[in-house]
Amino acid sequence: MATDSWALAVDEQEAAVKSMSSLQIKEEKVKPDTNGVVKTSPTAEKTDEEEKEDRAAQSLLNKLIRSNLVDNTNQVEVLQRDPSSPLYSVKSFEELHLKPQLLQGVYAMGFNRPSKIQENALPMMLAEPPQNLIAQSQSGTGKTAAFVLAMLSRVEPADRHPQCLCLSPTYELALQTGKVIEQMGRFYPELKLAYAVRGNKLERGQKISEQIVIGTPGTVLDWCSKLKFVDPKKIKVFVLDEADVMIATQGHQDQSIRIQRMLPRNCQMLLFSATFEDSVWQFAQKVVPDPNIIKLKREEETLDTIKQYYVLCSNRDEKFQALCNLYGAITIAQAMIFCHTRKTASWLAAELSKEGHQVALLSGEMMVEQRAAVIERFREGKEKVLVTTNVCARGIDVEQVSVVINFDLPVDKDRNPDNETYLHRIGRTGRFGKRGLAVNMVDSKHSMNILNRIQEHFNKKIERLDTDDLDEIEKIAN
Repeated sequence: MATDSWALAVDEQEAAVKSMSSLQIKEEKVKPDTNGVVKTSPTAEKTDEEEKEDRAAQSLLNKLIRSNLVDNTNQVEVLQRDPSSPLYSVKSFEELHLKPQLLQGVYAMGFNRPSKIQENALPMMLAEPPQNLIAQSQSGTGKTAAFVLAMLSRVEPADRHPQCLCLSPTYELALQTGKVIEQMGRFYPELKLAYAVRGNKLERGQKISEQIVIGTPGTVLDWCSKLKFVDPKKIKVFVLDEADVMIATQGHQDQSIRIQRMLPRNCQMLLFSATFEDSVWQFAQKVVPDPNIIKLKREEETLDTIKQYYVLCSNRDEKFQALCNLYGAITIAQAMIFCHTRKTASWLAAELSKEGHQVALLSGEMMVEQRAAVIERFREGKEKVLVTTNVCARGIDVEQVSVVINFDLPVDKDRNPDNETYLHRIGRTGRFGKRGLAVNMVDSKHSMNILNRIQEHFNKKIERLDTDDLDEIEKIAN
C-alpha cells in the first residue's frame, strides 16, 4: 500500500463498506458511541429531498471502494488572493508546525507526506490569519484528510461548544467524513463530534457541547436557526464538501448559502469540488469571499492516457454485436459499459449474461450500500463487466478496468453533449497511470453529431474502429 496518498487505509475502507452494509434502513436509531458521538440510521420513509440524492449518493461510493492508494501527481494551478505574497509549499508534515497530538494522529493513520495537490493547499488552510480556499479535488487527492486537518488545527478542545462546521451532501458521506475526524483526532480525548443528520432529535433550545458538527445542509440549517442547537457566530471553520454534488441536489444550494450568511466575517471558508464548471464557480463565489483558488491545470484534464475510438452502427442490435466482438478480443480485461437509461442497462446486462459473460448491473434505484456491494464484487473480479447508468460515472477506481464503453453517448436533458459526464465516464479507465481504452457506440446522425461536438470540446480526435477486425482490436488494446 502506498502510504503517500491522502486517503484512508485499505482495511479501514473495507470496514467502512461492512459498516454501511449493516445500516438498518427501516429503523431510526439515535445513540451515542463510547466517545459520546451521536450516530443515527436513516429514517424509514424517504423525503422528496432524499429521492433526489441519486447523484449525491455517488460521493459515498468514491470513498467506499478506493483500495488502490497511489501518490496523486496532478499538477495544480494556484491563484492567490494576494499575488504579491510568496507561494509556500511543503514536502513534509513537520513543516506545517502542527500541534503534537495532531501530528501524532496523522502518522497513526499511516500518512508519510502530503499529496502533490496538498503541498500548496495545506499551508494556505493552516495559515495565520486564516485564509479562505476554493479547491478542485478529484477522488484520491486527499481533500477529506486535508480539511479535517484544517478543522482540528483550529479547534480548542477545552471550549465546549461547536467551533467547526462541515456540510456534506448526504447522510452517508457525513458519517464517512466523521470517521476521518475521529481517527485523526484520536489523541484529543476531550474532542467530540456531533452529526447534524436526519433522525438525530434533540430537545428544542438545547445547546450542544461538541466542538465539531458535520451534517447535511437541511438539518444543519435547522440546528443553526430554528432549533438554536448551534451558535453560528462562534464557528471558526466552515467546510463545504462535494460542492458540485451539493448544487445538483434540490435545496442544498440555497440551504448552504443561508448557513454561510449566518457565520462571522472572520470564519474560514473552505470549499471543495471535483469539477469547476460555471454553475459550481457561481455557487463557490457566493459562499467563499476573497478566496485563494487551487485547480487542476487544464492539461491535467485532457485524455492523453486514454485511447478513444468510435464504432459506427445502425441500431441497438448492431451495437450489441459490436460490443460482443470487442469484448471477445480483450477477455482478460474488466470493462465498464454506460447506458443512458435504466431500461437499456437492464436489457444489455441480460443479453450479455445470455452470452455467458459475468455481468454486474448498477443503477440509481439501488440503495447506497447495495451499490457499494456490487462495486466491491466488481473490484474483486467476481464480475468482469459492469453495466451502469450515469450513477457510476464518478469515482470508481478499479485498477483492472482497461475498457470503458459508451453504449449510449452522454447527453443532457436537452439532448446536447454532456462533456463533463463523458470525461468522468471514460476516466474510469486509464487509472493509476496506466493506459486505457474508450469505445463509443454511434448509431444515428444525431449521435455522430454529439460525438463530433465532444471531439471539438476536448480538442482530441476520436478514431473510427472496425469491430469486425479482431487483429486491430487486439492491437489497440495492448
